[in-house]
Amino acid sequence: MNSVDDGTPARNQLRVGRLTKAHGLKGAIKLELFTDDPGRRFVPGAVFTLQVPTGTPWHGKTLELVELRWYNQHAVGFFKDVPDRTTAETLAKAILWIESDAAEQSDEEDAWYDHQLIGLAVMRDGVKIGTISRLEHMPAQDLLIVKTPAGDVMIPFVKAIVPAVDVKAGTVTITPPPGLLEELPEQADDAADDQAGSEVDAAASVDETGSDTPEAEKA
Repeated sequence: MNSVDDGTPARNQLRVGRLTKAHGLKGAIKLELFTDDPGRRFVPGAVFTLQVPTGTPWHGKTLELVELRWYNQHAVGFFKDVPDRTTAETLAKAILWIESDAAEQSDEEDAWYDHQLIGLAVMRDGVKIGTISRLEHMPAQDLLIVKTPAGDVMIPFVKAIVPAVDVKAGTVTITPPPGLLEELPEQADDAADDQAGSEVDAAASVDETGSDTPEAEKA
């Protein structure tokens, strides 16, 4: 098992599918596939690392495929030690990972493995704002976790916000909508400007009273 305590798989693993819901009464589970080659990834005996919340019965365990079938063009998996629907329901939303050579690349257009993205520089308007530290794979969409000087920021990994990924150049370009990223450094500068402005106003107020002017000191 190559997962860490928080359930995040090791960096040299590939995300290939997600279990969605139980199918029938014999332990079968519907699958959402994240690979264009299920015939190679989902073979009898294939062992998957499970990404599930900590504290759940399946945390820290692997799952072995017995058989992959197709029902109405939907992939359905049968797994070892999942004998009935009740057990299958405990695996709903689990993400499946497999071991892979770190040099392996995705052949799909606009598709990348986690190990290809982690460490890339995140650019906005030609300026680096941080680096990708990890990915969060959510049911609705993936999230890029970007490490910035102000802390971690979550960026939805969708085309509208992440229009360009250049693995060779080591960069990811983002075009976030207003409000997605907090402008903490600019806010800090604004606060400093406000404070400086207040000090100037206070000094001007003192000058008007003549209580602390050079003329008053000469008197």
